[in-house]
Amino acid sequence: MGERAPTPAKPMAPDSDGGAAQVPFAEAFAVWLRIGFISFGGAAGQIALMHRMLVEERRWLSEARFLHALNFCMLLPGPEAMQLATYSGWLLHGWRGGLVAGLLFVLPGAVVVVALTWIYAVFGGTGIVGALFLGVKAAVLAIVIQALISIARRALKRRLGLAIALAALIAIAAFDVAFPLVVLAAGLLGFFVARNAGAPPGPAERAADERAVSWRQTLGTTLLWLAIWLAPLGLLVLLLGPGHILAQLGWFFSKLAVVTFGGAYAVLAYMAQQAVESYGWLTAGEMADGLGLAETTPGPLILVTVFVGFLAGWPGGTGLALAATVVTLWVTFAPCFLWIMAGAPHVERLRGNPGLAGALSAITAAVVGVITNLALWFGLHVIFAELVTVSWGPVSLLVPRLETVDPGAALLFAVACVSLFVARLGIISTLGICAALGLVFRYLL
Repeated sequence: MGERAPTPAKPMAPDSDGGAAQVPFAEAFAVWLRIGFISFGGAAGQIALMHRMLVEERRWLSEARFLHALNFCMLLPGPEAMQLATYSGWLLHGWRGGLVAGLLFVLPGAVVVVALTWIYAVFGGTGIVGALFLGVKAAVLAIVIQALISIARRALKRRLGLAIALAALIAIAAFDVAFPLVVLAAGLLGFFVARNAGAPPGPAERAADERAVSWRQTLGTTLLWLAIWLAPLGLLVLLLGPGHILAQLGWFFSKLAVVTFGGAYAVLAYMAQQAVESYGWLTAGEMADGLGLAETTPGPLILVTVFVGFLAGWPGGTGLALAATVVTLWVTFAPCFLWIMAGAPHVERLRGNPGLAGALSAITAAVVGVITNLALWFGLHVIFAELVTVSWGPVSLLVPRLETVDPGAALLFAVACVSLFVARLGIISTLGICAALGLVFRYLL
C-alpha cells in the first residue's frame, strides 16, 4: 500500500459528534492524489490505506463516522473502496470533495490499465507477457483468499454473521440465487434482530448532520446524475444502433452497476461469467489475466472492466478499443457518484439507528459469502483446465475434472500462499515472484 505518509505536526481533530474536521481543500486534493497512486492491494488494502491516512494519521474523520460510511458503501452496488473515497471526500468538502476524491481514486490506475491492456492485446498471446501472466493468475488466487480472510475477520464477529455468510455462499453457489435477493434477506434479518435487541447507540454515534438536505434537493441530484450516466448511452444507441459493441458494453456495464452488490469481488463473479460465457468477449483465461493485471495496478480492482471493454473492442482496432474503454469507465463509475451524492446526506442523518446498523452489518456478512463463491469459481478455472456442471434437482455445482489439473499453476499457487501468509511479503512482491517463476516454467521447464 505504499510507504507511510508523513503525519502533520498538528492533526485536526474530528468534530465532537464524530463528524469531519475542517480541512483545506488543496491539502485534501494532495492526499486524494497520493491515495490514487498508491492504492494497491484491492479493496481490503485500499480501505486500510484510507483508514490509516484519514482516521489514524490526519484525524480528518472519526472512527465511528468512517465505519458508518464503510458499512453503507458495502451495501451499495459497485466498488466499495471507490465509493468510500467518494463518501469521505463528500464528508470533508461536499459534492466537489466527493467528485475529486472519487475521480482521483480511479484515474491513475485507469491510465495504467489501458496501457498494459494494449500491450497484452498485442503481445499477450505469446512471448514474455504470456509467460508473466502464467504466474500472475496463480498469485491472484492467493490474493483473493487473503482478501476473503481480511473481510471475514472484520465482518464475522458473531455467530449470526457466520450463519449469514454460509447461507449466502450456499444460496449463490449451489442454488444460483440472485445476489440482490440475498442482500435483501440479510438486510431484513439484521434489521429486525437489531430492532428487537434494542441496543442504544453510543454518544459518538448519535444521528445528526447539519448538512441534511430535503427530498426535493435529493430528487434534483438524482436526476442530474442519471442524466450524466444514461444520456450518453442513449446517444450511442441512436447513432450506432443497439447491436453495436459500444452500445452493448454501455448497457451491460450499466446493468452491472445496479444489480451487483458486495463490492468489486462480488461484481467480478457476475461479470466474468457473463463476459466469458454469454457475450464471448474474452476467454476464462483472459479474464484471469485481466484480474491479475488489475491487481498489479493502483486503483479499485473493478478497473478490470477496462481490460474487458478494451478486449471486447479490440477486433475493431485500437480506436474502437479505446472508445470501448471510455464507455466502460463511464458507466462503471458514474452510478457510484449517484449513489453517494444522493444517498449520503440521508444516511448521515441515520447514524446510530440500531435497525440500520444491524442491516448494514448483516449485509457485510453476506458479502463474505459472495467473495467465497468468487474464490471458488476463480480457483477452479486457474488450477484446472476443464470443469463440468453437476446438477441434483435444484442444486447445481461446478466440478473440476481432476485429471486436467495444471501442476505448474498449482505449484505457483502454493508459492503465492507461502509468500503472502508465511513470509508476509505483500501483494506486489508476491506478484513479482510468481510472474518471474512463470517465466522460468515457460522457458526452462
